Amino acid sequence: MIKRLDRAATLYVPLLAAMLFTLLPFFWTIVTSLKKEADINKLPIKYWPNPTTFENFKMAWDTVGFSVFFKNSLIVSLSTVVIVLVLSILTGYALSRFQFYGKRAFLLLLLCTQFIPGAMLLIPLFLIFKTLGMTSNLLSLVITYSTFQLPFNSILMSGFVSNISEQLEEAAMVDGCSRLKAVFLVIFPILLPGIVATTVFTFIGAWNEFLFGLMLINKPHFFTLPIGLRYMQGEFNMAYGALAAGSVISLLPVVVLFAFVQKYMVQGMAAGAVKG
Repeated sequence: MIKRLDRAATLYVPLLAAMLFTLLPFFWTIVTSLKKEADINKLPIKYWPNPTTFENFKMAWDTVGFSVFFKNSLIVSLSTVVIVLVLSILTGYALSRFQFYGKRAFLLLLLCTQFIPGAMLLIPLFLIFKTLGMTSNLLSLVITYSTFQLPFNSILMSGFVSNISEQLEEAAMVDGCSRLKAVFLVIFPILLPGIVATTVFTFIGAWNEFLFGLMLINKPHFFTLPIGLRYMQGEFNMAYGALAAGSVISLLPVVVLFAFVQKYMVQGMAAGAVKG
C-alpha cells in the first residue's frame, strides 16, 4: 500500500496536474465557443454550455470570413510543406552521403541560421517584397516560411538518412538503378517516419506563424488564420464566442494531423536522434 501511495504521489498526481494545466485552456475555449454570447460573461459562470449553440461557428466561418482564412492557411502551409520536403530530402541526402569541400562550413552555416531571431529580418524582408510588389501575396509567405524552415529540416533529414545503410543503394545501383532512382525506390520508403516528422514540423510552423503574416499581409482576403484571429479583437468590443470558435477551427487540422501521424512522428523523432 505504501508503494502504491508513493507511486501515485510521485507519478500519477504530477501527470494529472500537468494534464489539467495543459488541457484546461482547450476545454474552456471549446465551452466558450458553444455558449451564447450573452452567457459568456454572465454570473454565475457556467462551466458547461447550456443551452448549446453553434451560432458562433457559423458567425466565424461565414460572417467574419474564416472560410477564406482557412483556405489561405491551407494553401500556404501545404505549399511550404511540399517545397521544404523536397529540398530538405535532397539537401539531407547530400550532407549524409557525399564528402565535398566546405561541408563543415555549410553545416555550421545551417546551424547558425537557427540562432538569428526572426524579428531581426522583418524590415529587410518587408522592403524586399515591397520592391518586388509581393506584399499582400500568399507567395511571399510561402517563400518566407520555406526559407526559415529549410535549414532545420535539412539537418533533421540528414540524421534520418545517415541511419540508412549505404549498401541498400549500392545493391539497387548494381541492379541498374541510377542514384536518383535508388533514392526514390529504396531510400524513400525507409525514410517514411522521418518524412512524416518533417512534414508535421513544417506544417505546424507554417500554420501557426503570425509575425511575418501580420507584416506582409494587409488585405483581409489574404489573411491566414492567426491574422484573422488577431483582427477579431476590436478596440471597444469583442465577440468572445466567435473568437473562441475561430480558435477551435484553427486547432482542428493540427489535432487531426497529430491523431493520424503520431506513430510515425515518434518513430521519426527517435530515428533522427540516433547517430548512424
